Amino acid sequence: MNLNKNTSGLNISTQKNNAKGSFEETKIESGFIILTYTNPDSVTQVVERKIDSSFIQFHFCTDGKAYFVFNNGNYRLNLLLENSLLLYNPQRDLPIHLEAEPDCQMVTVLISIKKFHGLFSQEADYITFLSEDNKDKKYYKDGKVTPSMAIVLNQMLNYSLNSSIKNLYFQAKALELLSLYFNRNEDADIEQCPFLADESNVIKIKKAKDIIIARMAEPPTLQELSEIIGLSLKKLKEGFKQIYGDTVFSFLLDYKMEVARKLLESGNHNVNEVGLKVGYSTSSHFIAAFKKQYGTTPKKYLMGITG
Repeated sequence: MNLNKNTSGLNISTQKNNAKGSFEETKIESGFIILTYTNPDSVTQVVERKIDSSFIQFHFCTDGKAYFVFNNGNYRLNLLLENSLLLYNPQRDLPIHLEAEPDCQMVTVLISIKKFHGLFSQEADYITFLSEDNKDKKYYKDGKVTPSMAIVLNQMLNYSLNSSIKNLYFQAKALELLSLYFNRNEDADIEQCPFLADESNVIKIKKAKDIIIARMAEPPTLQELSEIIGLSLKKLKEGFKQIYGDTVFSFLLDYKMEVARKLLESGNHNVNEVGLKVGYSTSSHFIAAFKKQYGTTPKKYLMGITG
């Protein structure tokens, strides 16, 4: 959709007293950047980043909702759960001013028009804003996050591989995401992955993830979890692995260790207290799990960050 006039914009006054948030940024190469963001707070966060007019912006929301604010608060665009937003304006910079509600999770792909042309040089007739007639026009498009896109987005948000290959992994996932975004027909994708043919299954698996996180200290068994979400044990295991790239309890362990690390860094809890908070009844079990995850004990980790 060509946007010479922002018909969906509303005059607003930006809320005050919002918390300040930040993107986690991965620079793939010049003109190709991935931003991931999660709002863990119970209040709205404001996240900002400068972006010049050479970049196309692809925003994907996997949880919660957010609002993009433009022109000093004169215009506002919604980014809702499981929706996407494409923004491009070659005539002026479009810096990000995002108001993200609690639990909002999103992935943003920033790619220069030059880099993008290199990826899709044969598709100018299909991708409207790549055509010669539209090269100087503003462009806006909202859409749905498909189940296959949701898998890629969740893999990026829950990345847990070795940090040395993060750039390579994110590059592959970003290109996969763009190919799915511009895919004319999802049928082939669904045929390869029958689990995704029923979108409600994806919602149930996401619910399972939310449950184990909320109850991480005393998580339900897999059988109990499958009964809570209304999905067979087999589909729960297969679906969770497809969407999050890991088993349920391996995912939960990674999450618990990350929570533990942040609690230790806060300086408000000792090792025993942190272990209890993430579900370990004895400090020795917690210390062993932490060392296996991070290669050091909680005490040595604390000494390292406090100097």
